Amino acid sequence: MMNIRMKLNGQMKKLKLVHQINFAFGLSMVLVLSITGVMIHFVLMDHFIGKEQEGLRTLGATLTASMQQQPAAAISAVPIEENELFPVQYATLSSGVQAIVTDQQGKVVSGTIPASGQTGAVTGIAAAEPDSLQSLWDGNDQRYLVQVNALPQGKLTLLTPVSRIKAIEQALLKRLILVFAAGAAVMFLFSLFITKKLIDPLMNLREELKKVKNRRFAEVNLVRAGGEIGSVAQTVYEMAGELHRFNRVQKQFFQNASHELKSPLMSISGYAEGIRDGIFEGEDVRRGLDIILGESGRLRDLVSEMTLLAKLDSEEDIFRAVECDLEELLSEAVERVNPQLAARKLSLKTEISGDSGLMLRADRDKLLQALLNVLSNAARYADRKIDIHGYVSKGLITLTVSDDGPGIPQELLPSLFHRFVKGKNGDSGLGLAISRAIVERCGGKITARNCPEGGAVLTFEFPSAAG
Repeated sequence: MMNIRMKLNGQMKKLKLVHQINFAFGLSMVLVLSITGVMIHFVLMDHFIGKEQEGLRTLGATLTASMQQQPAAAISAVPIEENELFPVQYATLSSGVQAIVTDQQGKVVSGTIPASGQTGAVTGIAAAEPDSLQSLWDGNDQRYLVQVNALPQGKLTLLTPVSRIKAIEQALLKRLILVFAAGAAVMFLFSLFITKKLIDPLMNLREELKKVKNRRFAEVNLVRAGGEIGSVAQTVYEMAGELHRFNRVQKQFFQNASHELKSPLMSISGYAEGIRDGIFEGEDVRRGLDIILGESGRLRDLVSEMTLLAKLDSEEDIFRAVECDLEELLSEAVERVNPQLAARKLSLKTEISGDSGLMLRADRDKLLQALLNVLSNAARYADRKIDIHGYVSKGLITLTVSDDGPGIPQELLPSLFHRFVKGKNGDSGLGLAISRAIVERCGGKITARNCPEGGAVLTFEFPSAAG
């Protein structure tokens, strides 16, 4: 029942988001189409009025040219629409254009004057209405478009009702609105499809993030999606994998740490109890005390290394970067491992290529410790020699430390720099982990591989301070 309720709540939230997106899209579309419709209305009206005025000017010029060739009596004798002297020119007036001819005194001799409040013409010859004509000539009557041409006999006035133009424009606009409505319906259906495609991955991603929140990293699945949502889903999936690995490593760290700490503690406790209870006597007591001191030192070093690793992971102030010479640090590290080299009768060869020096920014003491850890590790496994090679290329400092030992076991290579990972003759398993943490804090990286001819190679890479 609880699962069903949670699913229903999730579905309701999903629908709510879908409706919000669709409502916003629909409102935006209505607003855009409304503004577009208003703009098209004015554009069409301007276009039709401009075309009508151009037609009136052309018609007026044609009729004026024909009428100027006729005597005034012939024009005045009959209405212009019945005059047979220019039937071809007047045929164009059948589209709704009205013609009025007035004499020099402004008296109508042919045509009709529209009555006040009318949009059509009154049949028959109207009496002279100078006020009405003057209103048309001045453009004060907004119901008509007017074209006035001068004649020897008076004036020719052509007019057409604006209502006819509006009717044409509205008929065309209605058809455009129908097209817009059909397009809007298609777009709205398409938006529903796109919204579903977008919302479903988001809701799935939300469920995967809940798993991350509840620390169920191993259960996080990759949400398949495109674009930015796909990129975010991929990042969440990779983040969950990293957190899962980190969580596993942390558990292994505590398990290994407890084991590493338990061994010296048990030795110290066993020998201390034996000495207290009188089990050891004479020289055995001294040997037991030496073991206690040795294990105490080992325990101290182990705790120090674990503390350093924790600080390198969490504290910024512990790392103080300055400009230092890697070649100088390397010489100091070689001097410190000389006793170990001499004890195993190993030779060490150092080769630095180039004249620009190996200058970088790092915490000098901690980088020295990283070098010491790597050199000590090489001295522990080398058979006869250790080779060190350093050079600068394209602003990158590369330092390789190779030995002629048995190499790194293949099963250890992927996790060589993890904590408490150690080989057959390893010490605490923290040295290389500390080296990696220090090198990464310097902005560099450290890698390990085996040579084809045998032996291990550890490679440092740092950004050059000179570059």
